[in-house]
Amino acid sequence: MDSKQIMETVVKAMDSKKAIDIKALDISKITTMADYFVICQGGSTTQIKAIADEVEEKLSDLGVKPFGREGMSTAYWILMDYSDVIIHIMSSESRSFYSIENLWADAENVDLSHIIEE
Repeated sequence: MDSKQIMETVVKAMDSKKAIDIKALDISKITTMADYFVICQGGSTTQIKAIADEVEEKLSDLGVKPFGREGMSTAYWILMDYSDVIIHIMSSESRSFYSIENLWADAENVDLSHIIEE
């Protein structure tokens, strides 16, 4: 499974749990760290954990396992590392404070309109 397919699966899983403001950044042209960052926020720690669990389940069903994950105990910012796809599931406060989209402003925003249900 390539990184674009993983990213799209992550976005669909996030959307199915009503994640807020889902963004995917193509960082492949500006770093060798990964191909994509996928960022969203949840309205509560319960929702943030549910989004992370759904992402992990959907990718596991496809045989894709994480290299690591951080933040499950507090659920203010869950970071999931799938090698070429790095996932950030954040509280609104964490997302505003760390402003990942601004830190990676040179990255290309991926059009997700064909993935996310309106």
